[in-house]
Amino acid sequence: MTRRSPTQRRGDAAEARALAFLVGEGLALVERNASSRLGEIDLVMRDAAGIVFVEVRSRRRSDFGGAAASVDAAKRRRLQREAQRWMNERFGDRWPPCRFDVCAFDDGRIDWIRGAF
Repeated sequence: MTRRSPTQRRGDAAEARALAFLVGEGLALVERNASSRLGEIDLVMRDAAGIVFVEVRSRRRSDFGGAAASVDAAKRRRLQREAQRWMNERFGDRWPPCRFDVCAFDDGRIDWIRGAF
């Protein structure tokens, strides 16, 4: 078993909280930590409308714009490339509808941003 840093353990806990929250909101888990050399998607969920790619961000302090603001343009591009790879692998050229959400934790509060980008 690999050792996890305190920051990684906090991230794992935030992912678990986000997952429990989203399941409570009616979404179903498809895959956790979907990754390739292109990037990683924290949670792949399904709702009535289709596939939901979820980025989970957590910050103990809201300096520098908070957790949601940390999903910058470069991070969005990596998530989109990984999502394209994931969709191609599973659905070929017949993709179901999808969207990108962010679950941001600032000072322990969750902010679910649907269709964040």
